[in-house]
Amino acid sequence: MNNENQDQNQLNIELTEEVAQGTYSNLAIITHSPSEFVVDFVLVMPGIPKANVKSRIILTPEHAKRLMMAIQENVYKYEALHGPIQIHEGQNNLIPMGFSGPTGQA
Repeated sequence: MNNENQDQNQLNIELTEEVAQGTYSNLAIITHSPSEFVVDFVLVMPGIPKANVKSRIILTPEHAKRLMMAIQENVYKYEALHGPIQIHEGQNNLIPMGFSGPTGQA
């Protein structure tokens, strides 16, 4: 392949400073239709009954499956390096409400 074809196949991806900061989420809600998957990333805080969606990503079914495979591959790599990721049994695994620690006082 010559350099001209290589240049045409490369994608220049920019990461703005704001996006590079990231957004923390401890809950993902996934819904789908025949044509798309919607992933809502939520931050749930202890003692606060309302949680806001911090980010929404909309994917085609093919891209949703590619994302699933990429996450699975990266979890395998992480566990090979750091050991198994523990999922705590006995808690509601859908909503991370198992916060612990002292109750806040004003």
